[in-house]
Amino acid sequence: MNIAPPSSPARHAGAVLAIIVASYLMIVVDISIVITGLPRIQDSLGFTAAQLSWVTNAYTLTFGGLLLLGARAGDILGRRRMFILGLSLFTMASVAIGCAPSVTWLLTARAIQGAGAAVLAPSTLALLSTHFAEGPQRTRALSLYAAAAGVGATLGLVLGGFFADLVSWRAGFFINLPIGVCLIIAARRHIDETQKQPGKFDVGGAISSTMGMTALVYSLVRAADAGWGDALVQTALIGAVLMIVAFVFIERNVSHPILPLRLLTSRERTGAYIARMLFLGGAVGFWFFSTQFLQGVLHLRPIQAGLAFLPVTLPNFASAMAVPKLGRRFGNEALLIVGLVLGVIGLAWLGQADADSTYWAGVALPMVLIGLGQGLLLAPLTAAGVSGVTQKDAGAASGLVNVAHQLGGALGLALLVLVFASAAPAGTQDVASLAHRISVVMDIAALLLVLALLVSWFFIVVPHRNRQAQQQKALS
Repeated sequence: MNIAPPSSPARHAGAVLAIIVASYLMIVVDISIVITGLPRIQDSLGFTAAQLSWVTNAYTLTFGGLLLLGARAGDILGRRRMFILGLSLFTMASVAIGCAPSVTWLLTARAIQGAGAAVLAPSTLALLSTHFAEGPQRTRALSLYAAAAGVGATLGLVLGGFFADLVSWRAGFFINLPIGVCLIIAARRHIDETQKQPGKFDVGGAISSTMGMTALVYSLVRAADAGWGDALVQTALIGAVLMIVAFVFIERNVSHPILPLRLLTSRERTGAYIARMLFLGGAVGFWFFSTQFLQGVLHLRPIQAGLAFLPVTLPNFASAMAVPKLGRRFGNEALLIVGLVLGVIGLAWLGQADADSTYWAGVALPMVLIGLGQGLLLAPLTAAGVSGVTQKDAGAASGLVNVAHQLGGALGLALLVLVFASAAPAGTQDVASLAHRISVVMDIAALLLVLALLVSWFFIVVPHRNRQAQQQKALS
């Protein structure tokens, strides 16, 4: 049975969509505020270059590692309840980050914030799936959901630069307090509780998956400093493999798994998850290292660096808003392929920038292509990830989409940090060396998008075309 149509009255649909999009917007704004604030955070608390990636990874690992458990909790305890709980935890952790006096405090609070997002995010997408029927209605809702990424990225980058430049990087985290409180009040008023599903929590699956991914990312990040011969790097890699194997074993044998393996029996959904991880692996490198290029190579101030991302975020928003109309005319699969092609070209072009490049020719123009591509592909990729799931699996499928998103970003960033460290001789600190390192990172990010393109073609586009051909043959 496919996901049921909306159970809430139609008059509530607009309010529900606004609350869901606003909550996602808050998450994206927070992520992009961190990006433009990274250089000031590093100076303020004394992060090393490799440690700095953990400002992002401490968040994404708990986010990605606990997402499936968060999705399962929504199924069992009610998605409205978990939505409000996630908002509360995310908001309180944001305030704690703003108060951080040390590296350890900040990373701990970021991990807690990621746990709050892990509860919140699957509830938003599952609520969207259950309130909007599959088809044009859901495509429009998903397009607005994806467009929030463009708006949130723009707003967060500009706000992050503004606060870091003129006030303090800490101020950017405090703005989540009033936003979070308003969303909690609105959710209690407008969102109806979903039907609870019987079941138990798969704690073993949550622990093994989180530990496995954390160990894998840690090994990659540490290898950037210590090399592959380091004992801790090798131990972490072995531990990661063992934990991932244990996770698969647990999921095959537990009665109520956080990841029902039946979700992976669909070639299209599996392709959507893999392509999403590969795409995010490249995209996170773009966002993380572009701000260092803008501030470290082009010597822009934080607020200028935030505004310098407008050529990517505004086209992102525009193309995402056009997806419903373009999807009806050309099909979601075509938009996905075109979006990835634009992303590959944009990142490869950006990889040509060096210490002598100008902003407009070397950075802004490729950013336009990257933004257009991202806006086109995220909604079709999300729709493919939740396509055809049953009502009881809606939360798990939504969680798996977010898991692919977050873990793709965490693993991609860890890999690209390693590439960054290896791209020039150790100890070189000049601007030309920094520009060269970032150029190599962009080339590898483009390669990750090429792999996402191949996966999308063979796992999503080809099966879709075959299915259409069979349907036409049956009708004839």
